Amino acid sequence: MISSERFVQFARWALWSLTAIVITGASVRLTGSGLGCSDWPNCEEDQFVASLEYHAMIEFVNRLVTGVVAAAVILAVLGSLRRVPKRRDLVRWSLGLVAGVVAQVILGALLVKTELDPRFTMGHFLLSMVLLWNAVVLLEKAKHDEPRAGPPPQLTIWTRLVFASVAVLLVTGTIVTGSGPHSGSDEPEVAARLPFLVREVTRVHSVTAIIVLALVLWTIRRAHCDAAFERREDAMRVMSLLVVQGAVGYWQYFTGVPVLLVGVHITLASLTWIQVVRLAWHTEQPVPAEREMVRT
Repeated sequence: MISSERFVQFARWALWSLTAIVITGASVRLTGSGLGCSDWPNCEEDQFVASLEYHAMIEFVNRLVTGVVAAAVILAVLGSLRRVPKRRDLVRWSLGLVAGVVAQVILGALLVKTELDPRFTMGHFLLSMVLLWNAVVLLEKAKHDEPRAGPPPQLTIWTRLVFASVAVLLVTGTIVTGSGPHSGSDEPEVAARLPFLVREVTRVHSVTAIIVLALVLWTIRRAHCDAAFERREDAMRVMSLLVVQGAVGYWQYFTGVPVLLVGVHITLASLTWIQVVRLAWHTEQPVPAEREMVRT
């Protein structure tokens, strides 16, 4: 049997392993190692382990991290089945991680077979964000008892808008990436790029980021008016991450998109998304009766 506290640890391991593979996956693309292993699931047609070559080793290490993710997800599933007391919602959300990881493996194979088609690269990253969303919800549900039915707070509409707008921001970011210079291969003629001007799609991405910031600022104001101090703190964390993310984004754009800054940008995007999901999930939960009494 597994205690609720131990299951929280399992859910946390799943979340951070899924975050780690986003970063290692980005390192594969940014170092031009996307085709370091030209086959799947073997590194090459006649060998499973990569040869001692730079690009091959980076790609192979990323595939090994997939094994760590799989182990963490399996622990989360087994933990949800053995947890005392057992909760069906935790079982469902942990199984969602399994479905997502399987889909990622399939997408990864297609990415290699299509020689880094940018559409599959975009899908690979966006599916990673869906997995992070699933893992955050699983962790937050594991840390709290199932909420009682009750009306959501008034600022729910604003956190939902923040969630949706950040999702759009992630999509526009992948379009910028798919149009930019980092194709994932050192051979430009191998990996195609999306047929968009980087300048134009970057402008769309920037405008979306400004809209997101405005929505987050309004959410902070709404939380202050509702005396929802914990949610205001959550929203302020999101705003802080977005400001840093925006600064890094402009920095990388005006310095020729250096690899290191792109890696930082992707890492911050993952952390920001995690915090946005937490903000949205927490706001959806009914406010305890005693807190309502304090507000009135």
